[in-house]
Amino acid sequence: MQNMKEEEVNCCQIQEWYPNFKSVSIKTLIHQLPEPFVEYLLDDSGPFLLPASVLNEDALPNRIRNPDDEEDFQVSEGSDDEAEESPPPPSFPELELKVKESIESLGGAVFPKLNWSAPKDSAWISTSGTLRCTTFSEIALLFRASDSLVHDLCHAYDSCHDKRTSRPQHFFLALRKWYPSLKPDMEFRCFVQNQKLVGVSQREVTTFYPVLLEKKNDIMLVIHAFFNNHVRGKFGLENYTFDVYITNDERVKIVDFNPWGGFTLSLLFTWDELEHVHGEGDDVEFRIVEDRCGVRPGLKTAVPYDYLDTSQGSGWDQFLRNADQEMRNQHRSPEAGA
Repeated sequence: MQNMKEEEVNCCQIQEWYPNFKSVSIKTLIHQLPEPFVEYLLDDSGPFLLPASVLNEDALPNRIRNPDDEEDFQVSEGSDDEAEESPPPPSFPELELKVKESIESLGGAVFPKLNWSAPKDSAWISTSGTLRCTTFSEIALLFRASDSLVHDLCHAYDSCHDKRTSRPQHFFLALRKWYPSLKPDMEFRCFVQNQKLVGVSQREVTTFYPVLLEKKNDIMLVIHAFFNNHVRGKFGLENYTFDVYITNDERVKIVDFNPWGGFTLSLLFTWDELEHVHGEGDDVEFRIVEDRCGVRPGLKTAVPYDYLDTSQGSGWDQFLRNADQEMRNQHRSPEAGA
Protein backbone atom coordinates (compact mmCIF):
# COMPACT_ATOMS: atom_id res chain seq x y z
CA MET A 1 0.00 0.00 0.00
CA GLN A 2 1.40 3.37 -1.01
CA ASN A 3 1.80 6.12 1.55
CA MET A 4 -1.15 8.48 1.77
CA LYS A 5 -0.67 12.24 1.79
CA GLU A 6 -2.67 14.97 3.49
CA GLU A 7 -3.50 16.55 0.14
CA GLU A 8 -5.17 13.29 -0.98
CA VAL A 9 -7.39 13.29 2.10
CA ASN A 10 -8.20 16.98 1.61
CA CYS A 11 -9.27 16.46 -2.01
CA CYS A 12 -11.98 14.09 -0.81
CA GLN A 13 -13.74 16.63 1.40
CA ILE A 14 -17.20 17.25 0.02
CA GLN A 15 -16.78 21.02 -0.07
CA GLU A 16 -13.72 20.49 -2.30
CA TRP A 17 -15.12 18.07 -4.90
CA TYR A 18 -18.83 18.88 -5.00
CA PRO A 19 -18.63 22.21 -6.91
CA ASN A 20 -16.92 20.45 -9.84
CA PHE A 21 -19.31 17.49 -9.91
CA LYS A 22 -22.62 19.01 -8.81
CA SER A 23 -24.25 18.36 -12.19
CA VAL A 24 -23.75 14.60 -11.73
CA SER A 25 -24.22 14.39 -7.97
CA ILE A 26 -27.00 14.62 -5.41
CA LYS A 27 -28.18 18.19 -4.81
CA THR A 28 -26.29 19.50 -1.79
CA LEU A 29 -26.02 22.73 0.20
CA ILE A 30 -22.89 23.27 2.29
CA HIS A 31 -22.34 25.47 5.35
CA GLN A 32 -19.12 26.19 7.19
CA LEU A 33 -19.56 25.26 10.84
CA PRO A 34 -18.74 27.82 13.51
CA GLU A 35 -16.02 26.65 15.87
CA PRO A 36 -18.34 26.65 18.94
CA PHE A 37 -20.50 24.02 17.21
CA VAL A 38 -17.41 21.90 16.51
CA GLU A 39 -16.44 22.20 20.17
CA TYR A 40 -19.99 21.17 21.10
CA LEU A 41 -19.64 18.00 19.02
CA LEU A 42 -16.35 17.18 20.72
CA ASP A 43 -17.39 18.01 24.28
CA ASP A 44 -17.96 14.94 26.43
CA SER A 45 -17.14 16.55 29.75
CA GLY A 46 -20.71 16.87 31.01
CA PRO A 47 -24.27 15.65 30.45
CA PHE A 48 -25.43 15.41 26.86
CA LEU A 49 -27.61 18.37 25.87
CA LEU A 50 -29.22 19.12 22.54
CA PRO A 51 -29.22 22.69 21.20
CA ALA A 52 -31.66 24.97 22.99
CA SER A 53 -34.40 25.05 20.35
CA VAL A 54 -35.13 21.35 20.75
CA LEU A 55 -36.09 21.97 24.36
CA ASN A 56 -38.91 24.22 23.16
CA GLU A 57 -40.43 22.90 19.96
CA ASP A 58 -42.43 26.08 19.44
CA ALA A 59 -39.28 28.19 19.40
CA LEU A 60 -38.36 30.24 16.36
CA PRO A 61 -35.39 28.84 14.45
CA ASN A 62 -33.03 31.49 15.78
CA ARG A 63 -34.50 31.72 19.26
CA ILE A 64 -32.15 31.47 22.23
CA ARG A 65 -33.31 29.44 25.18
CA ASN A 66 -36.15 30.97 27.17
CA PRO A 67 -35.05 31.62 30.78
CA ASP A 68 -38.59 30.79 31.94
CA ASP A 69 -38.03 27.20 30.85
CA GLU A 70 -34.99 26.81 33.11
CA GLU A 71 -37.17 25.80 36.05
CA ASP A 72 -37.75 22.44 34.38
CA PHE A 73 -34.05 21.66 34.64
CA GLN A 74 -33.16 22.96 38.08
CA VAL A 75 -33.48 21.64 41.62
CA SER A 76 -35.17 24.00 44.06
CA GLU A 77 -32.83 25.57 46.54
CA GLY A 78 -32.84 23.82 49.88
CA SER A 79 -34.43 20.59 48.66
CA ASP A 80 -33.16 17.21 49.79
CA ASP A 81 -31.87 16.58 46.28
CA GLU A 82 -30.06 19.87 46.13
CA ALA A 83 -27.43 19.84 43.43
CA GLU A 84 -25.58 22.17 41.13
CA GLU A 85 -27.63 23.77 38.40
CA SER A 86 -27.54 22.01 35.06
CA PRO A 87 -25.49 23.85 32.45
CA PRO A 88 -27.59 25.79 29.94
CA PRO A 89 -28.12 23.98 26.66
CA PRO A 90 -25.98 25.29 23.79
CA SER A 91 -27.49 27.61 21.21
CA PHE A 92 -26.43 28.21 17.59
CA PRO A 93 -29.15 30.51 16.25
CA GLU A 94 -27.40 31.70 13.06
CA LEU A 95 -26.40 28.21 11.99
CA GLU A 96 -29.85 26.87 12.83
CA LEU A 97 -31.54 29.50 10.70
CA LYS A 98 -29.28 28.73 7.71
CA VAL A 99 -29.94 25.01 8.11
CA LYS A 100 -33.69 25.57 8.31
CA GLU A 101 -33.64 27.58 5.08
CA SER A 102 -31.51 24.97 3.33
CA ILE A 103 -33.77 22.10 4.41
CA GLU A 104 -36.80 23.96 3.05
CA SER A 105 -35.07 24.64 -0.28
CA LEU A 106 -34.11 20.95 -0.59
CA GLY A 107 -37.70 19.78 -0.26
CA GLY A 108 -38.11 19.55 3.51
CA ALA A 109 -35.81 16.61 4.27
CA VAL A 110 -32.06 16.02 4.03
CA PHE A 111 -29.35 13.63 5.09
CA PRO A 112 -26.33 15.34 6.67
CA LYS A 113 -22.60 14.72 6.67
CA LEU A 114 -19.38 16.43 7.69
CA ASN A 115 -16.34 17.01 5.45
CA TRP A 116 -15.92 13.29 4.79
CA SER A 117 -18.34 11.18 6.80
CA ALA A 118 -22.05 10.75 7.41
CA PRO A 119 -23.33 9.63 10.84
CA LYS A 120 -24.55 6.26 9.53
CA ASP A 121 -23.71 4.55 12.82
CA SER A 122 -26.20 6.70 14.73
CA ALA A 123 -29.25 6.09 12.54
CA TRP A 124 -30.52 3.89 15.39
CA ILE A 125 -31.41 6.98 17.41
CA SER A 126 -33.64 8.47 14.73
CA THR A 127 -37.36 7.78 15.07
CA SER A 128 -37.30 6.66 11.42
CA GLY A 129 -34.14 4.55 11.79
CA THR A 130 -32.54 6.50 8.92
CA LEU A 131 -30.44 9.63 8.40
CA ARG A 132 -33.50 11.58 7.25
CA CYS A 133 -33.56 14.96 9.01
CA THR A 134 -36.13 17.74 8.86
CA THR A 135 -34.78 19.98 11.65
CA PHE A 136 -31.49 21.27 12.98
CA SER A 137 -32.03 19.45 16.27
CA GLU A 138 -32.33 16.10 14.48
CA ILE A 139 -28.99 16.76 12.78
CA ALA A 140 -27.37 17.67 16.09
CA LEU A 141 -28.75 14.49 17.67
CA LEU A 142 -27.31 12.28 14.91
CA PHE A 143 -23.96 14.03 15.03
CA ARG A 144 -23.61 13.83 18.80
CA ALA A 145 -24.54 10.14 18.78
CA SER A 146 -22.09 9.20 16.03
CA ASP A 147 -18.75 7.54 16.68
CA SER A 148 -17.84 7.59 12.99
CA LEU A 149 -17.81 11.39 12.91
CA VAL A 150 -15.00 11.32 15.48
CA HIS A 151 -12.87 10.23 12.51
CA ASP A 152 -13.53 13.54 10.75
CA LEU A 153 -13.16 15.57 13.92
CA CYS A 154 -9.97 14.02 15.28
CA HIS A 155 -8.43 11.31 13.08
CA ALA A 156 -8.83 12.24 9.42
CA TYR A 157 -5.08 12.40 8.82
CA ASP A 158 -3.95 9.46 10.93
CA SER A 159 -3.07 7.38 7.85
CA CYS A 160 -0.96 10.13 6.25
CA HIS A 161 2.80 9.74 6.28
CA ASP A 162 3.18 13.53 6.07
CA LYS A 163 0.68 14.24 8.85
CA ARG A 164 1.10 17.78 10.16
CA THR A 165 -2.25 18.35 11.83
CA SER A 166 -4.97 16.37 13.55
CA ARG A 167 -7.90 18.14 11.89
CA PRO A 168 -8.74 20.41 8.96
CA GLN A 169 -8.79 24.15 9.47
CA HIS A 170 -12.55 24.28 8.97
CA PHE A 171 -15.43 21.84 9.22
CA PHE A 172 -18.45 21.91 6.93
CA LEU A 173 -21.99 20.65 7.20
CA ALA A 174 -23.27 19.20 3.92
CA LEU A 175 -27.04 18.89 3.62
CA ARG A 176 -27.98 16.47 0.84
CA LYS A 177 -31.48 16.16 -0.62
CA TRP A 178 -33.30 13.15 0.84
CA TYR A 179 -34.66 10.59 -1.61
CA PRO A 180 -36.90 8.02 0.14
CA SER A 181 -36.80 5.56 -2.76
CA LEU A 182 -33.04 5.00 -3.02
CA LYS A 183 -32.18 1.31 -3.19
CA PRO A 184 -28.98 0.07 -1.48
CA ASP A 185 -28.42 -2.55 -4.18
CA MET A 186 -27.76 0.19 -6.73
CA GLU A 187 -24.82 1.81 -4.92
CA PHE A 188 -21.28 0.89 -5.93
CA ARG A 189 -17.71 1.77 -4.99
CA CYS A 190 -15.29 2.40 -7.84
CA PHE A 191 -11.52 2.10 -7.49
CA VAL A 192 -9.25 4.25 -9.67
CA GLN A 193 -5.50 3.64 -9.95
CA ASN A 194 -3.27 5.81 -12.14
CA GLN A 195 -6.40 7.45 -13.59
CA LYS A 196 -7.73 4.05 -14.68
CA LEU A 197 -10.86 2.36 -13.35
CA VAL A 198 -9.56 -0.98 -12.09
CA GLY A 199 -12.30 -2.28 -9.80
CA VAL A 200 -15.95 -1.89 -8.86
CA SER A 201 -17.61 -3.40 -5.78
CA GLN A 202 -21.15 -3.67 -4.56
CA ARG A 203 -21.36 -1.03 -1.80
CA GLU A 204 -23.75 -2.82 0.57
CA VAL A 205 -21.88 -6.09 1.12
CA THR A 206 -24.04 -7.40 3.96
CA THR A 207 -26.83 -8.50 1.61
CA PHE A 208 -27.25 -10.73 -1.43
CA TYR A 209 -29.20 -9.01 -4.22
CA PRO A 210 -30.28 -11.45 -6.99
CA VAL A 211 -31.02 -8.51 -9.31
CA LEU A 212 -27.29 -7.75 -9.48
CA LEU A 213 -26.60 -11.15 -11.01
CA GLU A 214 -29.05 -10.35 -13.80
CA LYS A 215 -27.83 -6.79 -14.42
CA LYS A 216 -24.11 -7.15 -13.71
CA ASN A 217 -22.87 -6.63 -17.29
CA ASP A 218 -25.22 -3.74 -17.98
CA ILE A 219 -24.27 -2.03 -14.73
CA MET A 220 -20.58 -2.33 -15.51
CA LEU A 221 -21.06 -0.76 -18.95
CA VAL A 222 -23.01 2.16 -17.46
CA ILE A 223 -20.42 2.81 -14.73
CA HIS A 224 -17.47 2.58 -17.11
CA ALA A 225 -19.04 4.99 -19.58
CA PHE A 226 -19.84 7.40 -16.76
CA PHE A 227 -16.26 7.27 -15.51
CA ASN A 228 -14.85 8.02 -18.95
CA ASN A 229 -17.28 10.85 -19.65
CA HIS A 230 -17.51 12.60 -16.28
CA VAL A 231 -14.74 11.58 -13.87
CA ARG A 232 -11.53 10.51 -15.63
CA GLY A 233 -8.99 13.33 -15.51
CA LYS A 234 -11.41 15.68 -13.73
CA PHE A 235 -10.65 14.71 -10.13
CA GLY A 236 -7.45 16.04 -8.62
CA LEU A 237 -5.78 12.71 -7.78
CA GLU A 238 -4.23 9.80 -9.67
CA ASN A 239 -5.47 7.18 -7.19
CA TYR A 240 -8.82 7.41 -5.40
CA THR A 241 -12.23 5.79 -4.98
CA PHE A 242 -15.67 7.17 -5.68
CA ASP A 243 -19.15 5.91 -4.82
CA VAL A 244 -22.01 6.07 -7.31
CA TYR A 245 -25.73 5.43 -7.34
CA ILE A 246 -27.56 4.19 -10.43
CA THR A 247 -31.14 5.39 -10.83
CA ASN A 248 -34.02 3.43 -12.33
CA ASP A 249 -33.44 5.13 -15.68
CA GLU A 250 -29.71 4.26 -15.54
CA ARG A 251 -28.45 7.73 -14.71
CA VAL A 252 -25.34 7.67 -12.53
CA LYS A 253 -24.97 10.01 -9.55
CA ILE A 254 -21.75 10.54 -7.61
CA VAL A 255 -22.33 10.03 -3.90
CA ASP A 256 -18.81 10.54 -2.56
CA PHE A 257 -15.05 10.48 -3.17
CA ASN A 258 -12.60 8.75 -0.83
CA PRO A 259 -8.82 8.35 -0.70
CA TRP A 260 -7.10 5.24 -2.03
CA GLY A 261 -6.35 3.17 1.09
CA GLY A 262 -6.27 4.39 4.65
CA PHE A 263 -9.69 4.38 6.30
CA THR A 264 -11.48 3.69 3.00
CA LEU A 265 -13.12 0.25 2.98
CA SER A 266 -12.06 -1.99 0.09
CA LEU A 267 -15.33 -3.95 0.45
CA LEU A 268 -15.25 -7.12 -1.72
CA PHE A 269 -11.58 -6.57 -2.58
CA THR A 270 -8.46 -6.36 -0.46
CA TRP A 271 -6.16 -3.40 -0.92
CA ASP A 272 -3.35 -5.75 -1.88
CA GLU A 273 -5.52 -7.14 -4.68
CA LEU A 274 -6.35 -3.66 -5.92
CA GLU A 275 -2.69 -2.61 -5.87
CA HIS A 276 -1.84 -5.48 -8.22
CA VAL A 277 -4.76 -5.31 -10.64
CA HIS A 278 -3.38 -4.77 -14.11
CA GLY A 279 -6.28 -5.33 -16.46
CA GLU A 280 -5.78 -5.11 -20.18
CA GLY A 281 -7.42 -2.30 -22.09
CA ASP A 282 -10.68 -1.30 -20.44
CA ASP A 283 -11.10 -4.50 -18.42
CA VAL A 284 -12.46 -3.81 -14.95
CA GLU A 285 -12.86 -6.30 -12.09
CA PHE A 286 -16.49 -6.07 -10.94
CA ARG A 287 -17.41 -7.88 -7.75
CA ILE A 288 -20.82 -8.50 -6.25
CA VAL A 289 -22.11 -10.85 -3.58
CA GLU A 290 -22.83 -13.90 -5.75
CA ASP A 291 -24.98 -15.84 -3.25
CA ARG A 292 -26.19 -15.74 0.34
CA CYS A 293 -23.03 -17.45 1.55
CA GLY A 294 -20.95 -14.55 0.24
CA VAL A 295 -22.38 -11.77 2.40
CA ARG A 296 -19.99 -9.91 4.69
CA PRO A 297 -20.68 -9.00 8.33
CA GLY A 298 -21.81 -5.45 8.98
CA LEU A 299 -20.05 -2.96 11.21
CA LYS A 300 -21.18 -3.26 14.82
CA THR A 301 -22.45 -0.07 16.36
CA ALA A 302 -22.49 0.39 20.12
CA VAL A 303 -24.73 2.85 21.91
CA PRO A 304 -22.56 5.83 22.92
CA TYR A 305 -22.03 6.16 26.67
CA ASP A 306 -23.64 9.61 26.61
CA TYR A 307 -27.01 8.02 25.97
CA LEU A 308 -26.97 6.04 29.20
CA ASP A 309 -27.93 9.34 30.83
CA THR A 310 -31.75 9.37 30.92
CA SER A 311 -32.16 12.30 33.30
CA GLN A 312 -34.57 15.09 32.46
CA GLY A 313 -33.17 17.29 29.72
CA SER A 314 -30.64 14.70 28.53
CA GLY A 315 -30.42 13.74 24.87
CA TRP A 316 -31.92 10.30 25.57
CA ASP A 317 -34.75 11.84 27.59
CA GLN A 318 -35.58 14.16 24.70
CA PHE A 319 -35.46 11.29 22.20
CA LEU A 320 -37.94 9.29 24.29
CA ARG A 321 -40.24 12.29 24.53
CA ASN A 322 -40.14 12.79 20.74
CA ALA A 323 -40.85 9.11 20.11
CA ASP A 324 -43.74 9.13 22.59
CA GLN A 325 -45.24 12.24 21.00
CA GLU A 326 -44.97 10.70 17.53
CA MET A 327 -46.78 7.59 18.76
CA ARG A 328 -49.59 9.69 20.26
CA ASN A 329 -49.92 11.60 16.98
CA GLN A 330 -50.22 8.34 15.06
CA HIS A 331 -52.96 7.13 17.41
CA ARG A 332 -54.87 10.39 17.00
CA SER A 333 -54.65 10.56 13.21
CA PRO A 334 -57.42 7.97 12.46
CA GLU A 335 -59.81 9.86 14.74
CA ALA A 336 -58.99 13.13 12.99
CA GLY A 337 -59.89 11.63 9.64
CA ALA A 338 -63.13 10.02 10.86
